[in-house]
Amino acid sequence: MHEPAAGARAPSDLDDLVGAELTARVTVDEHGTVTGWNAGAERLLGHPAHEVVGRPAAGLLAEPARGRELPPFPRLRRWHGTVRLRHRDGRTLTTKVLAHHRTGENGRREWFCVCALTARQAPPDRRDEPFVGWSFAQSPCCATALYDTRLRLRRANRAMERAVALSEADMVGLRVEEIVDEPAGRRAEQGMARVLSTGETQVNEDFLPAAGETRAHAWSLVMSPLRDAAGAVRGVCLTAHDMTEQHWARQRLQLIAEAGRRIGSTLDVMRTAQELADVIVPELADFVSVDLLPAVDDVPDASARGGGRPPGPLELLRAAHQSVTPGVPEAVTALGALERYAEGSAPVETLRSGHATVYEMTHPAITALVARDPVRAARVREFGIHSVMTVPLTARGTTLGVAVLARHRHPEIFQRDDLVLAEELAARAAVCMDNARRYTRERDRSVTLQRSLLPQRLPEQAALEVASRYLPAGAHTGVGGDWFDVIPLSGARVALVVGDVVGHGIHASATMGRLRTAVRTLADIDLAPDELLTHLDDLVSRLSTERDGGRARERYPECAGEVGATCLYAVYDPISRRCSLARAGHPPPVVVAPGGTADVVDLPSGPPLGVGGLPFECAELDLPEGSLLALYTNGLVTPGGRSRSGGADEGVRRLRGLLASPEPTLDALCDRILTELLPSRPPDDVALLVARTRALDASQVATWDVPATPSAVAQARKDALAQLDAWDLEEAAFVTELVVSELVTNAIRHAQPPVQLRLIHLTHDDSLICEVSDGGSTAPHLRRARSFDEGGRGLLLVAQLTRRWGTRQSAKGKTIWAEQPLDA
Repeated sequence: MHEPAAGARAPSDLDDLVGAELTARVTVDEHGTVTGWNAGAERLLGHPAHEVVGRPAAGLLAEPARGRELPPFPRLRRWHGTVRLRHRDGRTLTTKVLAHHRTGENGRREWFCVCALTARQAPPDRRDEPFVGWSFAQSPCCATALYDTRLRLRRANRAMERAVALSEADMVGLRVEEIVDEPAGRRAEQGMARVLSTGETQVNEDFLPAAGETRAHAWSLVMSPLRDAAGAVRGVCLTAHDMTEQHWARQRLQLIAEAGRRIGSTLDVMRTAQELADVIVPELADFVSVDLLPAVDDVPDASARGGGRPPGPLELLRAAHQSVTPGVPEAVTALGALERYAEGSAPVETLRSGHATVYEMTHPAITALVARDPVRAARVREFGIHSVMTVPLTARGTTLGVAVLARHRHPEIFQRDDLVLAEELAARAAVCMDNARRYTRERDRSVTLQRSLLPQRLPEQAALEVASRYLPAGAHTGVGGDWFDVIPLSGARVALVVGDVVGHGIHASATMGRLRTAVRTLADIDLAPDELLTHLDDLVSRLSTERDGGRARERYPECAGEVGATCLYAVYDPISRRCSLARAGHPPPVVVAPGGTADVVDLPSGPPLGVGGLPFECAELDLPEGSLLALYTNGLVTPGGRSRSGGADEGVRRLRGLLASPEPTLDALCDRILTELLPSRPPDDVALLVARTRALDASQVATWDVPATPSAVAQARKDALAQLDAWDLEEAAFVTELVVSELVTNAIRHAQPPVQLRLIHLTHDDSLICEVSDGGSTAPHLRRARSFDEGGRGLLLVAQLTRRWGTRQSAKGKTIWAEQPLDA
């Protein structure tokens, strides 16, 4: 048994208090049978309980009910009305009844009917007036005042007296705007005037300072007309409800909702910190600073207190700050600068404890922060900062930094509700910062991988002067699969390649690496551009098949999907000054003739790589020495940048204009192109490769037609040695004579005419290339000669004495070449 609380009554005492016999209480089941009857019911109708309980309730009616007039009782929750009942002595009584349709204690549905016996007496006239007066004067939660038709106060209850800190006697005869000398008083009086003129209730919400408080309270004002018996408006009743707590609760919810919308709009830690500061000021604080630990490994959180980081000062990075004062003059530390906080200061204590704290300026943690910094102390005195709150930025168990909030214009110190709100805002921002930090870390890894797959430096070669740029996409997009390459080929030629893998992320980068490796391998065997793209198309098709396989999709679902790419491949020959090109769905290059305009190369597009079964076409251009050739990916010219509102065509037009404008170096030209065409954060990866053509002078190349007879070998050696003398390369005579003799002999003996010998002297890297062309298609290969073999060792000697050698096929046969360094 629970004892009743002090001042409370036991159930029996409550029955005595309310007088149970003053109400007739009857219960009737769903079948119309009386199941309950109290003393009040017996007093009303004269029947004792034992005569009524268990009998039909219809027997108590003075006249039978008509079915068509009855309401749908089974569907009703409650019914009330007037009922004519038959008294035990035969009299007819007309009584008001209230009936509740409920579930009884036995779990069955029943009707609970009540009738107040006192209501049958004559209505009182003036006996209830004291109740009305007491309720008006003593209402504890509703401030009420009565005004006449001149809007002069006639009566005010105690709640109104407390609200304005004036007695009723002090206010009688005064207007609202005279009692409350605030703009809100004038607005309330205007609303009361509308009540008098329209007779309609007016509702208004306004702010008024409460007596003895600096903070304004939110009031809900209801102004209603007071009418006489004839309906004429004789005055206005003004009731005021203090809605301050509800108002600030709504404000806090709105601020949290606003924070969810504004904080974390980007995957940038510093931007997210500034968004947090912008949300806090001015709604919660007059000044806020957000400081982050330079490295997450430096976090001195609560988990480290048992043997982690030793006590001492901490260096924090100022990530953001904001103020109600323009220019944020309260800030001592500049954005992006490091600030050293001493041990025991408020930010350090918050970082170590992991708990938000409210400080007044006399707290030791604040005095320790101010005492060591005269500048900060001067700012505190200058602006009158009176309250400080420090809140840790913690997400997923990791403390990222601390936010310091201060008030100087706001008169109230921080309260408990402010602390809870600041913690909620900081928690939301910390999660966004942690997401940004994790994304940045993974993106940096992806960019590092992608950059490692791109050329670290462009190779030295005689055919072209080359400059390149690669720019990863902005923060909202993962790294892509754009790539470029410069590949030296035999005969002083050079290959240029630019490609773009569909999609973004680590898998696009990995696919790009595989394609770049494949292009280098295919280029090494000197395939024509269209043939190379055909082989590359087969490779991409196989990659798509591998990724679309059932097992691969089960084991690596993140790798599922199609593989596609575009590519442009070009080969430039500095001797003939011709360039062969082919493209697979890639943007065409731009060519600038010396002193001329920039034009887009009319090059057949070809399908993207991975489509399969469709041919690629090759085109050839004559490029005079000093011509400019620009290869790029579509991220440079497609819409999305600040200057590309007109689409890809507009981007290409601007690119042509920039290429035609001279710059002192190709690097300067590349930088200007990126600056003019791209925003600070491009929406897609960008690869740009710009080359200026060179031509080998005729004096650097010597060519002889060799008769297909064994005796021509000796003459070929003599011609080669004579050319070396002319080039002043007598030191290379021995190796050159051996190479010429071996290659020409093999061509005459094993191949078909015509046979041609060519020597190329490359001065940029001081090397000599010997080439022998014939009409055969069979390529020689190294083999190990047995002890008694008379031949088979010449090609091995060539390979040992030269830097590199190889074979390339042509439409009319093949060419065997060998390159030797002249500085060896």
